[in-house]
Amino acid sequence: MKLKEMFSKKKDNYKDHLFALIIVGGGGTRLWPVSRTASPKQFLTLFNNKTLTQITSYRFNKILPWEKIYAVTTLPEYKKEILKEVPEFLPQNIIVEPMKRNTAAAHALGAIHIFKKDPKAVILNEAADHLVDPQREYFSNSFVAAEAVFDKDLLLSIGIKPTYPNVGYGYIKMGEKIKEIGGKHVFKLDKFTEKPELKVAEEYIASGKYFWNANQYVWSAKSFLDALAKHAPEISNGMNKIYEAIGEGREQEVLRAVYEKLPDISVDYAVSEKAKNFIMIVADYAWTDIGDWKEVWENSPKDASSNVIIQGGKEKTDVLNIDTTDAIIHTNKRTIALVDVDNIAVIDTDDVLLICAKSRAQSVKKLVEKLKEEKRTELL
Repeated sequence: MKLKEMFSKKKDNYKDHLFALIIVGGGGTRLWPVSRTASPKQFLTLFNNKTLTQITSYRFNKILPWEKIYAVTTLPEYKKEILKEVPEFLPQNIIVEPMKRNTAAAHALGAIHIFKKDPKAVILNEAADHLVDPQREYFSNSFVAAEAVFDKDLLLSIGIKPTYPNVGYGYIKMGEKIKEIGGKHVFKLDKFTEKPELKVAEEYIASGKYFWNANQYVWSAKSFLDALAKHAPEISNGMNKIYEAIGEGREQEVLRAVYEKLPDISVDYAVSEKAKNFIMIVADYAWTDIGDWKEVWENSPKDASSNVIIQGGKEKTDVLNIDTTDAIIHTNKRTIALVDVDNIAVIDTDDVLLICAKSRAQSVKKLVEKLKEEKRTELL
């Protein structure tokens, strides 16, 4: 069946089968030393006294009841933290992986649980550490995407208009227009490209046909599971075993046995780059992956000197500033004084003081890698 013919089929109401899946994983190494294994970035209070997990969870609750919001995370302690931050979250809807196996397994595990509840489910997939604005447009785009894939063998990626040639993101190429839903154009997705070189990224942006891949995927549970069976059979076979064990009293035993053998691979490499039934829409909202301290600065309210001050401790701490601009300062317990330094990040914690150029905030990850090599686990 051709893509255009798919859209002529009479549809059930997709909103009756709409679910959200939040991936609450990732180490947040570029937000070190505040982001640690025990308290990764999705649990940090960085924006309006709320954590990224709270922001994402309550955002979805504006359009979905809690029984239709699921999360996949990687440690029992993280599940406890989610329930502490978002007490409305249903405990049975927070699925804990026995070990990290990247995003392909995480999306698959969430999909089989949602499919078990509703075989016609369509899933809005989101990472816990993404910010969107305005929310009204985000919801509007989500509804269009869900309607586009509901009851069809299609997978959808929401493309973000690139504002600069970022080499840390994947890109998606827009193909032919397929349909218009609610005034929104739906396109065939021609191809995925993972983290291109700078020159290539510049060419992509100049063409006007390429968009950031924000991993904001929308698909029916069945279509995604079918795609796994076709393109990632090892993951699919494992998930089938877990699916059969759900609610049978041996789920945790089967879950661990399966996960020990699963490949460590992202959903982009496992499915997205291989599947031929991907479509896309272009986002009408601003999107940010809060990946480093510069991103935190860009998405936070600033003072008259364009400085961002985050009170990290329980008590308010002084920041003494003379002629410092465009800085981000995360306080802890002591007074921080700055004199005539610009474009700087000063991140204070109990055991580490990080100072770096804000423009080089991505390089904080190298410090974490060095600590891992030296087995300095007390700082990770």
